[in-house]
Amino acid sequence: MKSKIILICGPTCTGKTNLSIFLAKKLDAEIINADATYIYREPSIATAKITNEEMKNIPHHMIDIISLNEDYSIYNYQKEARIILNNLIDQNKNIIIIGGSGLYIKALLYDYELEDSQPFKIDLSSYTNKELKQIADKIDENNNIHENNRQRLERYISHNQATGKTIKNTENRNNKLYNFISIGLTSDRETLYEKINNRVETMFNNGLLEEATSLKQQNLKNFTKIIGYKELNEYLSGQISLEEAKEKIKQNTRHYAKRQLTWFNNQMKDITWFNVNYDNFNETCKEIYNHIEKNYQTR
Repeated sequence: MKSKIILICGPTCTGKTNLSIFLAKKLDAEIINADATYIYREPSIATAKITNEEMKNIPHHMIDIISLNEDYSIYNYQKEARIILNNLIDQNKNIIIIGGSGLYIKALLYDYELEDSQPFKIDLSSYTNKELKQIADKIDENNNIHENNRQRLERYISHNQATGKTIKNTENRNNKLYNFISIGLTSDRETLYEKINNRVETMFNNGLLEEATSLKQQNLKNFTKIIGYKELNEYLSGQISLEEAKEKIKQNTRHYAKRQLTWFNNQMKDITWFNVNYDNFNETCKEIYNHIEKNYQTR
C-alpha cells in the first residue's frame, strides 16, 4: 500500500485543524505541521495551537520543537520535516500535512532548493549588466534572468561562486517531489473576518494578555514576531491602549489571512478549494473525504 499524502492549506480561521483530525481518523494518518508559529514551544493561545486533548492521540510532528529564543529557518524546517515525511512514506503511513505558511509547504513538498546560510556576497560592481548576463549564461544558459535585472544576476553569480550550486528557476520550484492531493479551505471575506474577530475575543477570554505578559518578561528574542504578541508588546510598553492593541490584532490577523489566500492562489495552482460550512463543518469534512477517496481511486 502506498502512502496517501494530503495537504490541507488556506487562510487562518477556516477549520484546518479540525479537518486534519477528521481525515487523520478516517485515513489512519499521522500529521505533519506546516505552520511557522506551531514550531515554537512557548506560544499557545496567540497561535491557536492544537492542544494535546484536541490531538485525539494522533501522532503530530514538527510542533513544539524549539524555543522562541532560538532562530529557525525555512531550511531547518525543510531538512527536519522531510526526514519525518520520508520515514512515514517508508512505513507506508498515510500523511496529513497542515498549515498556512506557504513557504514551509513549498520547501517541504516541492523542488525548492535552500541553503543552510546565505552565501558570501561577492563584489561584482565592476561588471556591466551585459557582462554579468554573459557570466550567468555560462553558468546556465537557461537561467531566464533579464540583463537589466542586476540584483538577480549578482545574487545568481555570487551563489554559484560561493557554493558551486545553481539557483533553480521558479519553474523548478513548482515541481512536486511527492504525489499528494492539495485541499484548500476558504470562506467569503465577510464571514472569515467575523470569525477572525470572534477568535481574537476568545483568545483574550482564554488568557492571551496573561500569556503575552509572561512571555515578555522572559525577554524571548522572537516574541514580537507573532501576531498577538507584537501588538500586546506595544500595550505593555505603554505605547497604545489595550483596546487599541486588541483592534490591531484583529486587523493584522485579517490582513494575514488575505495575504495567505493571495499567496496560495498565486503560487499553487492545483489546490481544490472548498468553502467552509461553519454551521455544519462535519458536512465540509465529509465532502472533502469523499473527494480524496474518489481522487485516489482514479490514480
